[in-house]
Formats: sequence, structure tokens, C-alpha cells
Amino acid sequence: MNGIEVVYLTHEGHEKLQAELKHLVEVRRREVAEMIRDAKADGDLRENAAYDEAKEQQGFVEGRIQELEDMLRRAKVIEEPTTKDIVAIGSRVKVVEDGEAPEEFRIVGSAEADPMKGFISHNSPLGAALLGKRAGQSATYTAPTGAKMTFKILEIG
Repeated sequence: MNGIEVVYLTHEGHEKLQAELKHLVEVRRREVAEMIRDAKADGDLRENAAYDEAKEQQGFVEGRIQELEDMLRRAKVIEEPTTKDIVAIGSRVKVVEDGEAPEEFRIVGSAEADPMKGFISHNSPLGAALLGKRAGQSATYTAPTGAKMTFKILEIG
């Protein structure tokens, strides 16, 4: 996209961000405006904690709206890979580390990464190591701790 950094999103991730944006614009923005209006009605704004909190909330909401609009403008929705032969962005990958239980990951863009839920970024050390590999191959990467980690790819879905 002409030098602009692409934000890779799954269909689900794209819909989730659109829904969050819609909620912030149509619901949350109005709620915060009401909080500000109510706080102003309480009088002196210099020592009004409710007003300060409402203005802080407004800053957060407006910042998040801008962030979401920017991400969605740069978004490229990841199609489900048409081949299950090679790990690509969007692939579901079952891997195993020596002596450990198998784990399943979905390779996603960094905006959707949530390792605790099994969504790993294609830019993460493990995600980058898995890209382009086939079932039966191993992927080695250096963990943030400095340790070398090797995972064998069991299946690609």
C-alpha cells in the first residue's frame, strides 16, 4: 500500500475493530459528553474530580477512535490460506516442542496478536520462524529470554 504500513487482520478481527469503533462513536462518545455536561452543572471546574475524570475519559475515547480509524484505513483482510501445505498469515498451526504437549496457534497480524489465546503475530519471533514452513519441518527461533526454541510443525490447517 505505497509505503504505508499494512495492518493485517482476519475477517473476525476486522469485524471486531469495526464494532469497537462503532460503539465508541455511537455510544461511548455520547456517554462521556453527558458525564462532562453533568460535571459542569456541578459548578466550579477547578476542583471537580468528576469533570477531570470525564475529560480524561474523553481523551481516551477520542484517541482510541483515531487509532481504530487509522488501523482500519490501513487494514488488509487476511483470506483463509487456500493451501494447507505452507504456513502463511491466517494459517492455523499445530506444533510441538520436544517433551511438551502440542500447541495450536493462528498466525495473525500484530494488531490481533494475543498469545494467551493462541493468536501469534507474523512479526513475532515464533510467527516469523513458522512462516513458509511445511508440516513435518521444524522452526527454530530465539525467545526473548535468549533461549533457542525449536518447534516441529505437526499440521497446518
